[in-house]
Amino acid sequence: MNKLYIIKIGGNVLDDEPSLKKFLKDFASIQAPKILIHGGGKIATKLGDQLGIQSNYVKGRRVTDAETLDLVTMVYGGLVNKQIVAQLQEWHCNAMGVTGADGNLIKAVKRPVGETDFGFVGDITTDSVNSTLLYFLLKQNVIPIFAPLTHANGTMLNTNADTIASVLAISLSKHFDVRLIFCFEKTGVLQDVKDEKSVITNLNKSTYLKLLKEGSFHDGILPKLENAFNAIESGVKEVLIGEHTNLLANTSYETKGTLITLS
Repeated sequence: MNKLYIIKIGGNVLDDEPSLKKFLKDFASIQAPKILIHGGGKIATKLGDQLGIQSNYVKGRRVTDAETLDLVTMVYGGLVNKQIVAQLQEWHCNAMGVTGADGNLIKAVKRPVGETDFGFVGDITTDSVNSTLLYFLLKQNVIPIFAPLTHANGTMLNTNADTIASVLAISLSKHFDVRLIFCFEKTGVLQDVKDEKSVITNLNKSTYLKLLKEGSFHDGILPKLENAFNAIESGVKEVLIGEHTNLLANTSYETKGTLITLS
């Protein structure tokens, strides 16, 4: 099968204009089918503060009330997404910005209220993805750029970008040989968040569960790890978590950062 790179870029890189420009230039140069999923939480938080909309997180995930939903729809689906698409077009990358609502690409269900009421947050599975349309777009050399938004019952839903990346990778693994890459500002998954040299180069499920129980991981990395292992357990061939500056290495035969494996 043909190779497909599904790449998620984090909010800290989006906040830094030179870093983002270099990353997007590298992304555009990848000579293979590819999909980009972006976050944008810090930008939404900044604009929310200016508008008097307070951000609330539980275990690294944003709680989304009605006011916050309007904010993230504008910021993620509008400002951030279209700025990325415009920059990629400069590098001759035929990008198309989308949310889950566009072309019914990703349906969701509103997360049930449990220990925490996350509000207008969407939960998705591989059955949620319109993989046929995505396959068609990729075969036409169109590069989907996903904002972290899905839809259900006529309403937009805020949806974790790491989860979207994982579910897209699982769904499209029936059509492609998928490498899922989580790009952020760290060199990889750190055993000690205060020590940049403590990168775990290979992380298997048993070590992950042990370190998780010990509380070794920072809250911000937990959604990535959860989704990485979900992808590997569901048939995705390769998952990497690493620094955005190593994108080209991680879309070749090298791996820099943390390689996720089951054993």
